[in-house]
Amino acid sequence: MEFLEQRREHALALFRIVIGLLFVMHGVQKIMKGTELLSWPAGPMSLIELIGGGLVLIGLWTRWAALLCSGSMAYAYFVVHQPKALLPIQNGGELAAVYSWAFLLLAFTGAGAWSIDALRQSSKRSLANA
Repeated sequence: MEFLEQRREHALALFRIVIGLLFVMHGVQKIMKGTELLSWPAGPMSLIELIGGGLVLIGLWTRWAALLCSGSMAYAYFVVHQPKALLPIQNGGELAAVYSWAFLLLAFTGAGAWSIDALRQSSKRSLANA
């Protein structure tokens, strides 16, 4: 298990990058379908998917962006999908539920390696040690 533990930060970074990229593509898909940015709730959700997903993808303000994305997907699940049926498999809300939990995990764990957050943290440490 030491082998896996040594690569934890890099695995977390890959997870963050993939989830962020998929979320951005989810937002692009909505925009391409003609979603009006001023229509509620699809417009603001599209912006959260584009901007929040992009921030998560590059690892900038990851915890805050992930928390916002998680909340938006929880809202999507409970307001759009859950009234149709109780279980995600019945109401088509599997993707919203998975995104909500994935972003909540990132809100607690942070960006991992290969992120702007990590670069900012290391530069702060360098300045403090100087």
